[in-house]
Amino acid sequence: MNLWENDNPVTEYGINIPAWIDADISPYDVAAIYEGGCASGAYMPAVTYHQALATMSEHGDDVLQYIEDHVGELPPPSPDTSWSGLAAFYLCHAIELWAIGAHDELEGMED
Repeated sequence: MNLWENDNPVTEYGINIPAWIDADISPYDVAAIYEGGCASGAYMPAVTYHQALATMSEHGDDVLQYIEDHVGELPPPSPDTSWSGLAAFYLCHAIELWAIGAHDELEGMED
């Protein structure tokens, strides 16, 4: 499957999307996150502070648990990271982890 040419929701391919990721995320978005990370602009809701804060306010425990389940521990942020920066830091980390798995699943599928 050419991920860069597919803007259908990944749910059409049986991929589970956590509640803290937009439900209409596409293979194109997954490929962009996989290649450049959220901070590259590939997934703006994770790096726009007010959106990251809102998502973490609603789903923060699940986001942190997702990271711990996949990495074993929470990565340490820079000591001078603001509260909003912490929300974006952890949300980006979790989304990038999810995108790695989704990317691998999607790449293994045929068009």
